[in-house]
Amino acid sequence: MVKNKHFCNRIEMENNKVGIIGSGIMGYGVAIVCLQAGFSVLLYDKYEDSLLKAQKNIENFFEGSVQKNKILPETKTIMLSKIEYLKELSGVRARIVIEAVPEILKLKQEIFQELENYNPDSVLASNTSTIPITRIASVLQKPQNMIGIHFFNPAPLMKLVEIIPAEKTSDITLQKAIEFVNSLQKNVVIVKDSPGFIVNRVARHYYLESLKILEENIANVQTIDNILENCGFKMGAFKLMDLIGVETNHSVTQSLYESYFFEPRFQPSIIQQKKVDAGLFGKKTKEGFYKYE
Repeated sequence: MVKNKHFCNRIEMENNKVGIIGSGIMGYGVAIVCLQAGFSVLLYDKYEDSLLKAQKNIENFFEGSVQKNKILPETKTIMLSKIEYLKELSGVRARIVIEAVPEILKLKQEIFQELENYNPDSVLASNTSTIPITRIASVLQKPQNMIGIHFFNPAPLMKLVEIIPAEKTSDITLQKAIEFVNSLQKNVVIVKDSPGFIVNRVARHYYLESLKILEENIANVQTIDNILENCGFKMGAFKLMDLIGVETNHSVTQSLYESYFFEPRFQPSIIQQKKVDAGLFGKKTKEGFYKYE
């Protein structure tokens, strides 16, 4: 009886783990959300510097929550004890694994092919903003386990999550994904599998039209943002690009442009490309469309 009890406890612990692939702003943001919901987290990145930066950001987030009296110091300690930072993909074995790496189809496919070996019955989810889930799942032995779970940046604050079943996603995988996102206290919307899904397809022009106005010298960055914010938008397009990361935003636009067979309305901006080439990615580099102290 004791042996069986310990066995059950071990299975419960494994079932409560969430694996996250990629420790960038989205990866560690999703990690925070999962920790807040009581899950144990395995955060993987092959780059140690990225992991160390993510660890610092996660610790700072919870310390900030303590300072604002949102959580108790002991709660912070408990949450931070539930995350493990990994440099080996083979160590990621969890009930659900969420990939949050750059928008490169081949890279995502290679990661999921390897993950499938260690997680044959787990939900394998991509946080891709633009790439169809069916395309990512096409290389898997069990494409029925693959689904899209698309969080928005910053993940701890944004309530909406898009869930995208692929062509072969099973009903069980879909149900598990819905239950998981609901447990995070997020608002679920089920979306059909198409490039950009809903939000990114619509939002892309918030950025692109703002960039076109800038290119045509109709107004400067500050003026455009001020007008947008005074019209009711919480944050101007250029401030938002700097927050997300200019290079990340540009990559999403490029991916959507290619996925829609170079549809002109999704064409990336030369101005944004120059920022990327110069390494001016926004807040993370202290300069993007704005300068930061």
